Amino acid sequence: MAQIVLASGSPRRRELLERIGITDFLVRVPEVEEYVPEGLLPSQVVEYISKEKAEVAARLCEPEEIVITADTMVFLGHSRLGKPRNDAHALEMLTALQGRRHTVCTGLTVCQGGRSFTESESTDVFFRSASQAELQSYIATGEPMDKAGAYGVQGRGALLVERLEGDFFNVMGLPVLRLSRMLERFGVFLL
Repeated sequence: MAQIVLASGSPRRRELLERIGITDFLVRVPEVEEYVPEGLLPSQVVEYISKEKAEVAARLCEPEEIVITADTMVFLGHSRLGKPRNDAHALEMLTALQGRRHTVCTGLTVCQGGRSFTESESTDVFFRSASQAELQSYIATGEPMDKAGAYGVQGRGALLVERLEGDFFNVMGLPVLRLSRMLERFGVFLL
């Protein structure tokens, strides 16, 4: 099997790769300015950024290496919610999400040599209504600060989620079923 390279600094993505049986992989983090053209749909935004990351990452890799890039964003309607700048920004985002549905989109690119495939996964997440005290208590844990949308579904942020429709692992930042199907195109079979 060719060497797999995860072009991401995300500890959650590393953990998810290991969970699905990919334990021998390299990590190379490309430096990419996340510029996005106007007028794109949420799935197109994350696909665009994932492709940009893949182009830069491919230059850091050998042609025979299989490179995986991903970009995950939280969308409330067509508004993008990135990582919070500070506690007040986290509170603003979490307040906007409470009692509502939002969508988590991940763009995923797998490439090797001149071959490249990009797809996206979308998951709808429904937050319960929460009090300001609950949201502030969650922010005080520090968990929201490095996560798009200011919450982590794999941690205490799960206590804000009423339900979700779609791929749970996508909300963590890596849609593993879609990734496994994409890797099969490169001769990597995980089962």
